[in-house]
Amino acid sequence: MAARAKPKLAVWKFSSCDGCQLTLLDCEDELLAITEEVRISYFLEATRKAEKGPYDVSLVEGSITTPHDIKAIRDVRKNSKVLVSIGACSTAGGIQALRNFASVKDYSRAVYAHPEYLDTLTTSTAISDHVRVDFELRGCPINKHQLLEVLGAFLNGRKPNIPQYSECVECKRNGIVCRMVAKGTPCLGPATQAGCGTLCPGTDRGCYGCFGPAEGANTAALAARLAHLGKDDGEIGRLFRTFNANAEAFRKESQSHG
Repeated sequence: MAARAKPKLAVWKFSSCDGCQLTLLDCEDELLAITEEVRISYFLEATRKAEKGPYDVSLVEGSITTPHDIKAIRDVRKNSKVLVSIGACSTAGGIQALRNFASVKDYSRAVYAHPEYLDTLTTSTAISDHVRVDFELRGCPINKHQLLEVLGAFLNGRKPNIPQYSECVECKRNGIVCRMVAKGTPCLGPATQAGCGTLCPGTDRGCYGCFGPAEGANTAALAARLAHLGKDDGEIGRLFRTFNANAEAFRKESQSHG
């Protein structure tokens, strides 16, 4: 009897820090189980050999920041049955999307001795701004348990079970006292999608919004609360301009504060 052909998995990198790809490698014991179920056909971070597509599932890390990226992501989409963007860079443009609110030419002149050699776009944008994406997995970096859930879901033909509620729900479940209520600490938790396991609130810090806007995020109400805590427009705008600065809800709120 012929052996069952394993689905082909590909992992791609665009403009990013590699942190979300490393999350897959950090799965350790679970990674062994993954390799029994799929054939890792393209993953330059972890393998020396690359196989041609088409691929059953492609995981894409990083944002689109160059003309070459645009062509490359279209090729990835064409050769992938399922495309999942992973991390804040691929789902919202990442920290590098701060260029979207300023002059790339000014940044280039300040950083590079010969900026004329650069071939870059004026914006950093999400994968879904350029091609159809089957699922977006948030986080900076992504949560490894959520990554395993997404892989398992698509390999078994079902919808991933990823929560879309706010970080506040996660805090309550883990018995974390609200930092904003108890101590007046600025926190993006009420407007941020859960997923980190209360990493920052659990260490007596406010949430930095690593997992992007939660479903139905009321950023205006949160901004009003931050103002009540003494934050001015500039500070409020900067709080919304971090890892997910170009996510729609965060972008619009930051722009409303100058």
